[in-house]
Order: sequence, then C-alpha cells, then structure tokens
Amino acid sequence: MTDSDRARLSRAQFLRLTGAAVSVAAVSGLVAACSTSPRPHPGPERILLDGVRGYTCTASGLHRFSSLLIDAHGRVEALDPAGTAGARRIDGRGRVCLPGFHDAHGHIWSFGAAATQIDLAGVRSVDDALRVIATYAREHRDRPWLLGRGWNDVGWGRLPSAADLDRVVEDRPLWLLRVDSHAGVANTAALRLAGITASTPDPAGGQIIRDHDGRPTGVLVDAAKKLIEQHIPAPTLLDYEDRLLAAQHRLNAAGLTSISEASTAPDQIAALFDLTNTRRMTLRINAFLNWDAFVRFGKHARTDSGADDMLRVRTVKLIADGALGSYGAALLDPYTDRPTSRGLPQLQPAELTSRVRQIVDAGYQSAIHAIGDYANRIALDAYTDVLGSVRGPRLRHRIEHAQVLAPPDLPRLQQLGLIASMQPSHATDDMNMAEARLGAARLSGAYAWRSLLDQGTIIAAGSDFPVSSHRPFDGIHAAVTRTDRDGQPVGGWHREQAMTVAEALRAYTLDAAYAAHQERVLGSLTPGKHADFVLLDQDLFWPQKPLWQTEVLQTWVGGRRIGEYGQL
Repeated sequence: MTDSDRARLSRAQFLRLTGAAVSVAAVSGLVAACSTSPRPHPGPERILLDGVRGYTCTASGLHRFSSLLIDAHGRVEALDPAGTAGARRIDGRGRVCLPGFHDAHGHIWSFGAAATQIDLAGVRSVDDALRVIATYAREHRDRPWLLGRGWNDVGWGRLPSAADLDRVVEDRPLWLLRVDSHAGVANTAALRLAGITASTPDPAGGQIIRDHDGRPTGVLVDAAKKLIEQHIPAPTLLDYEDRLLAAQHRLNAAGLTSISEASTAPDQIAALFDLTNTRRMTLRINAFLNWDAFVRFGKHARTDSGADDMLRVRTVKLIADGALGSYGAALLDPYTDRPTSRGLPQLQPAELTSRVRQIVDAGYQSAIHAIGDYANRIALDAYTDVLGSVRGPRLRHRIEHAQVLAPPDLPRLQQLGLIASMQPSHATDDMNMAEARLGAARLSGAYAWRSLLDQGTIIAAGSDFPVSSHRPFDGIHAAVTRTDRDGQPVGGWHREQAMTVAEALRAYTLDAAYAAHQERVLGSLTPGKHADFVLLDQDLFWPQKPLWQTEVLQTWVGGRRIGEYGQL
C-alpha cells in the first residue's frame, strides 16, 4: 500500500479493520487522512460576541475583555476590536466568557463506557451497592457479563467480596472496578471462569486479596485485574465509537473543549482516527498511547495536528505504580496503616528507564503515572538518566499525578523541566484516608500544589475522570478552597497548598495546553488561536455561590456553538 493509497482509505475499508488488531499500514493511512482533513466551518462569517465579562490567561498574566471577534475560520481575530464591520453580533448579556477548559488527564473510553454500565459512584455502603447491582441485573438479563465501576470502600468499613456479589448475581460473571480503576471485585462466577483459586499466585505488580484461609475474596489489585479482564469480551470498533461520542457530549456540556486522554490502547486508535476523519468530533483530544499501542505502531500513529488540531498523538503513557486508596501506590517506607506493604510497583527502575529512552528516541513525549513517593523517585531517576543524554529540543515530559513526593524530590521536577499533571479533586477525594495511609509527616510532600508552583513548576490540571468528577469547577473548587462540596473541613485541608483562582484557571487552560504542546493554538483567547470558549452563569473571581456550582450556559469549539445548556 502506497502513501497515497493510505490517505484514500475509505470508511468501508476502515470498518473492516475491526478485530483482534489494527494494522500498522491502516494506522498510517488514517494518520495521513487525519492530517490533511480540514475541519468544516459553517461559512465565511465573522462573529462578534459582545457584552461579556471575559477573562483569559496570557504569558503576561490575566487579561480582561468585553468583546471577542471570531474570524471566518473559527479563530480569534481580536479582543475588544475597534472595527467589526460585517460581523454578526451576538449579545453576551453580561455573562462570563472564559477559554474552553482542557482536562489534562482523563479516561474517555471508560468514561463513555460508564454510561452503559453499573454506576456505583457515591454509593455509601455494600448493601446500597447490592441494591443498585440487583436492579441493573434485572434490567439487563441478556448480557453475558455484568460490568461496572465506581465503588469506594473508604467509608464502607470493609472491602466488598465475591460472597457479597453472589447474593444478587450468581448466574453470570460480574466485575466491578474500584473508583480509582486500580482494583476490582468479581463474583464467584467470574472467579470460576478465570480459574482463580487459592493456589493461583499473585502476578508481578498485582495482588489477589485473600481471606484468613488463603482463599480469594474476589478483590484483585492492579496487575491481578488482568486475570479477570482477559476473559471479558472485547468491545467492537462501533462500541468504541459510541463510547467516544457519548463521552464527548457530556464533557462538552461541562465546559471542556479539549482533553488529554490518558491511555489509548491499540484497538481504540482506529475509533479515534475514524471519528476525527469523519468530522464527528466536537472535543479536541491529545491522546496518550499506552505501551502496547506504542510498541505496535510506533511512529506510524504519531500526529502533531490532525483535522485542524482536533487530534494530537505524540505522547506515550507509562505506569509506575497503583493508587493510594487500594494500597497500590509504591512508597519508600511502609504504609502507616498496613506496615507489611510498600505498595505495588508496576515497573522495575531499569525497565522504566529503558522504556522512557525508547519513547524519547521515537520523538514522543513521555508521561509517567506515579502516585507514591517511591514511584515518583524512580520516575525522576529515569528522566534524569535519559534526558541528560538527549540532544535537541525536549518534549516537556510529564509526571501524571505527582501525588506524593519526598520533599527533597520536589525541586527535581523544576530542574528537569517536567510538567506536573495533577488532579485537584484527588486531594479532597483522598483527604479522609490519606493521613491514615501515609502518616502526618509524609503529607508535607503530598498534593503539594503551592510548593510546586512557587518553585516554578508548571501544573497542568485535570480530573482523572471517571475516577473523579469531570466538571472543571469541582477541580477549581478543590484547588482554591481545599474543601469538599460541603465546605469541609472548615478552612481547608492543608490550606497552605491551595491555588488562587487565577492559578487554577491557568492550570485548566493555558498550562494544560502547554503540557500538550498546543499552547500556540489552544489554551487562551488571543488572536490566531482557535475560538474555543465557554459562557458561564457566574464569575469565578467574584462568585455568588460555591465555585463547584458554576454552570455552563454555552460551549463553543472553533467558532461554532456546539452546546447550549441554559439561557444567557
């Protein structure tokens, strides 16, 4: 297949690629088509959005404006322009206008899947969870597997078990991911199908939780999840496309115009390029390849700007450890409330360094998931080893989460020029168990936004959706107040690490775009950039209600209104 043949790959041909794997040649063709496919615009019309209270972050600070002129190509022509002849005027009615938000770390595939699966987010007890599961099972008798996510044992008093799940579902396998996606619980039917027994060993980087007699309880952590998940029927290409479209609708409604998708697998790449090539995306995606996708496709999947900046694939995700809540975060010293464990490293230091070197040599940006202080230490060591020998421009490599660091390691992020990709809501989600897991002393380097900002490290803010709320205003509320939605704890949890509103806004817009190498075209409302913006019902700098209650009235992408959710 020649390069020109690949660029002409038709949708009919593309749909036939569904199956166990997508070929390198097909991905090359999809990338070529994506790179040359312009995004349509409704016509040669200039638009003046007038009478707004506008804010945008710039290199020199926060800039205010009252009108926004959009050119015929959907880009910002001017702020507060002197001449607007021929432009169609839209009255902003005094509403607040901000750049569209960019979630720097989310999981769009699982977020989209959650719309059709069992949702246990916010469920307060095992018994309540069982009621939700039983209702879903009755309504979906035709499904051979029952899948769900969102349970959180913090506050339940104990972990759920297969015995619990068997009370409501015995006739077919049931698999439920924890809120952090780093653990799951299976019923007996699923354990039996996977062949998991008392004699099954813990896999490297994983743990089978067992009772006092050594029998599996049904809970599997990190790498042990694969023992179940390898038996779940694989989604089809159309399943992935449906999930992506469902997710983007909800994300646009929350004010998100772009995201960094934190783990795209080989069989998901086809859906991503297809929806972009066929111009069905209203959400700009900066996709991270997972390691399997990188190994399979390498440079063939790489694109800096597809379909007028609707798609970027230039980052590879590595995972150094698990999550704090499920005791998977890798720590330098044992867990305070589980002194026999230091967590579950997913890669040994030498292997992590080797993978970072391969990513950098291939011209990709590296993004390492690291939550515990040991995982962050070996991530920093890997970057030190690799970046010290790199010639040419660096690609703003990232640490995803950077959640718990030993205080001496904090300055190393700045010294290495690394991006701290952090999720403000994780602090308020974790505050009820973080000190129990870590002890008071280790919290000095945990969720340390102020310490990082003060040393000059750039923070790109995200949510880790669906682990935490996808709404940027929940994240901004957490970043600024360090409290939950109920305003607890009074005064904020470790308030000394809080951000200002301007810093939080920048982390969710301009700096998130910078972390994605897209600050020249996204992240702020300045001339020449895409006119991606939102209109809100309140001013974040002068709020009349809690920040998390802020509502999106309209979302615009590329100078087009793609969602209207309330009256101006």
